[in-house]
This record gives sequence, C-alpha cells and structure tokens, in this order.
Amino acid sequence: MTPTRPRDLLVVALVVAVLANLVVRLSFGSLPVLPLFGGVTLGVLGVAELIGGNALRARIRRRPGTRPVEPLVAARAVVLAKASAVGGAVVAGAWAGLLGYVVPRSRDVTAAASDTASGLVGLVCALVLVGGALWLEHCCRAPDDDGPAAPRT
Repeated sequence: MTPTRPRDLLVVALVVAVLANLVVRLSFGSLPVLPLFGGVTLGVLGVAELIGGNALRARIRRRPGTRPVEPLVAARAVVLAKASAVGGAVVAGAWAGLLGYVVPRSRDVTAAASDTASGLVGLVCALVLVGGALWLEHCCRAPDDDGPAAPRT
C-alpha cells in the first residue's frame, strides 16, 4: 500500500469544488440556510485522528511504558486514515465550491453572507480532518519505513 499523496487529494477536492459550484449556481435560491457550525464534526474527528496518531506512533516505536501494537490495529488505522483523507478532501471541495459562489455575492445578498461564514468554518474543519488523517497515516509507518523508499530489484 502506498502513502496517500496530497496532490491526489487536491485533484479530488478541485473536481468536487467545480461540481459543487455548478450545483450551487443552479439551486442557491432553494437551498436551506446552512448552520454556522455544520462542519465542526469533521474538525473534531481530525483532532481525534491527530491525537490517536501520536499515541499509536509511540506504541509502534515501542517507547517505554507503551504496549506493542497488534498489526491488525495498525492496518485498521491506516484504512481509517486513507478514508478520512479522501472524505475530507471531498467535503473540503464541496465547501470550496459553495464559497466560490457565495463570497462574491456576500455584500449584496444576506443569505450569501451567512453561508460564507458557514462555508469558512466547514472548509477549515474539513482541512483539519485531511491533516489529521495524513498525520495518522504517517504515524502508522514502521520505524524502518521513515526513509525514502528503497528501489526494488
């Protein structure tokens, strides 16, 4: 399994941003009011993955006072990290697409101003999830995996 590349996540986010912007352009008048803290859950998950990554890293490196990690636990953490990174990129793209539509209209339309604040909170929290997921994935590497990949013969 290869590490998640940030450029792949960026491509996912850009594609979703374009699609979300198109959907918002076509249906902004019929969308409900977005809650200000609607995206905070993703930020909490990102912080939890960051904290879990630090704890897991200490166990993988067998620091004193920690229990060794079962291989299946590390594998599950990597799967969680990969899924969270892609999910966070998708949601970040959706918030970015919304912001691309509402930010230019926020001075003229009250609903757009309200949705701008919601979009910023959601985008920041989605990026926190992506960062936490990438950190968790990094922490799951075996101690001898930290260097550059060795060429295969």
